[in-house]
Amino acid sequence: METKVGVWIDRRKAVVVAVTEDGEDIGLIISKVEEQLRRAGDSPLKGPYEAQRVPADNSRQRALTKHLNIYYDAVIACIREADSILIFGPGEAKNELENRLEKKDLGSRIVGIETVDKMTDKEIAAKVRQRFNEKKFLRTH
Repeated sequence: METKVGVWIDRRKAVVVAVTEDGEDIGLIISKVEEQLRRAGDSPLKGPYEAQRVPADNSRQRALTKHLNIYYDAVIACIREADSILIFGPGEAKNELENRLEKKDLGSRIVGIETVDKMTDKEIAAKVRQRFNEKKFLRTH
């Protein structure tokens, strides 16, 4: 039985729609990622020790990347068994997920990557059904 999966993704959540001969399942994965990692403290720091109290931008970026990788790995765990994967969403998360899938030797299963705006779960499911009802799956960017 062939499993076809569509993933609407941004850095906050992923909606996964799996379409099989038995029907469809919709799953939700919530990210714990803070887009703008905040600096500690309520007010701007003043004085000679400010640089020691505020994390450097590169360490904050490393923390963001670490959290994103955990999130993308959770998404990949849900779609790993899919034969065909459609990825779509509004921002860079779809490309980041694609890169992560390719690193895990799952890139050949991607049938398309599309930029779309926010969608309801019903709209996402309808898009996935429509895409996989087409006769041939050409990879699109």
